[in-house]
Amino acid sequence: MSQISPYVVKAVIIAEDDKFWNHEGFDFEAMQKAVEKDIKKRKFKVGGSTISQQLAKNLYLSPSKNPIRKVKEAILTWRIEEHLSKKRIIEIYLNIAEWGDGVFGIEMAARTHFGKSAAALNAQEAARLAAVLPNPLKFNPNATSRYVSGRAERIYQIMVRRGIVIPEYEDVMKNETDLGVQLEKQDPEAMKKLENQVNTWRKEAAEASRKTELPVQEKGSRESDRD
Repeated sequence: MSQISPYVVKAVIIAEDDKFWNHEGFDFEAMQKAVEKDIKKRKFKVGGSTISQQLAKNLYLSPSKNPIRKVKEAILTWRIEEHLSKKRIIEIYLNIAEWGDGVFGIEMAARTHFGKSAAALNAQEAARLAAVLPNPLKFNPNATSRYVSGRAERIYQIMVRRGIVIPEYEDVMKNETDLGVQLEKQDPEAMKKLENQVNTWRKEAAEASRKTELPVQEKGSRESDRD
């Protein structure tokens, strides 16, 4: 997890399974809404899959959508939740999730779409990657499509409201290198003030992140696309 940007973890959870830290593998409220939607459309699809359910499907099951597979998925999901920590579940999920044709795992996704490591992804890049997860073969994180841009912006704004992202800090970090070179040449004192402000924002961002993150609870010795 140390090699993955915290923004990615938070953006993906917001996008795919906002109750991830609290449920035990199943979001029954989301499942009920999905069933009601299926009944209206007269189709058996049953969406509302949690990250744990998606992990079970991606690791062990075929992509078929039938009642028998759903039963197997439920059993596997229960076993995953029983034997793995939440932190380990999200780590495995991010490392096997699909982000394009032949693009598997967050490290490959980061380098393919943004030309950087997964650890270096910023909040907006994380939001765009999370935005395409429901259908990574159809949507591209870098695309200008209204769907990707709109969904990514909603995810980003949720991160801002929860204190995960401090926009002013992000803006400074984007331009810190160029601005720093200019200030160092022109006004060393102004450069020092900028460094102090950036350090302050870093501390505030870290503190906000800790406050919004629910603690991971290990269970005993426990260590993608959405329907």
